[in-house]
Amino acid sequence: MMIAIKIGMVGTCGFSKKHADILTEMNHVRVVAVCGTSEEKAKRFAEQYDGMKGYRDFDEMLNNETLDGVFLCVPPMAHGEMELALVQRQIPFFVEKPLGVTTAVPGKVVEALEKTPLITAVGYHFRYLESIQYLKSILEDHTVGIVTGRWMGSMPEVGWWRNQALSGGQLNEQATHIVDLLRYLLGESEEVHAYESQRVMSTRKEDVTVADVGTVNLRFKSGVIANVTNTCILPEGLDEIGFTIYTDLALIEWTPEALTIKNGSVEEVVTNTQDPYQREDAAFIQAIMSGSDEQILSTYHDAYNTQCVTDAAHVSVQKRSPISLND
Repeated sequence: MMIAIKIGMVGTCGFSKKHADILTEMNHVRVVAVCGTSEEKAKRFAEQYDGMKGYRDFDEMLNNETLDGVFLCVPPMAHGEMELALVQRQIPFFVEKPLGVTTAVPGKVVEALEKTPLITAVGYHFRYLESIQYLKSILEDHTVGIVTGRWMGSMPEVGWWRNQALSGGQLNEQATHIVDLLRYLLGESEEVHAYESQRVMSTRKEDVTVADVGTVNLRFKSGVIANVTNTCILPEGLDEIGFTIYTDLALIEWTPEALTIKNGSVEEVVTNTQDPYQREDAAFIQAIMSGSDEQILSTYHDAYNTQCVTDAAHVSVQKRSPISLND
């Protein structure tokens, strides 16, 4: 008889619910506890699931429950102490991106993980799309020249998101997905040069300290050049997310909905039939059961390299100069 994997959640947001819904549908998995910023929020979240208990205090949850894994679905500024506590207790954890506001806190977690290896996963869910997996396989036959990426949308209606010190800005909080996919597909970059500006939102909403437009140039070690542009000034419903890859064999367009490969009059379209959140959660649970992270496409160590790129972009803006990632 297989023993159930017991999971704890931290956070009561939409992402917490999404993961909890997926996990409770899995055989041999039980989500037994949730920790929120208030006891009321935690209990209200827990009431949606059979046998789940709500906590206000993270350490109390860890002390009272025997957990095989923990999902951390919290804002960027809330990371650090919980990850370090889980490393100390040797409890595998899944972190929703990004890992933090800068590299300062994640760097300490990486140091702890190097001393005490542990199963970890990070929610860069686009990696698990069939379209991305297919693209990764065919790019081996292409010579990539240049890439243009974009994350264009509106400003989320949460106070911490518009505060640079709490969210790290749109590149760190949203467009990090594009940066991460380019790393996954093209390898590591060696230089970052970024520009940001406040154009609209600081005059329309209170306490806005993040830039609402930005662009980042990346030079990869392979010689590929890429640009990732972002904005949060658009009206609701006009989101534009994806990237275009220009190679010696094709023009390749990717969006979360589909991959389109154009070569002259020939056009190939790859759509996604599986939920990437389900696939990433299943990979994490399988890793807990097997003790191997082979199926996890984004470990904490790997995601830290994405954090280094987005943080370097912020430093580039401050210093008004390119930043080398080789230093």
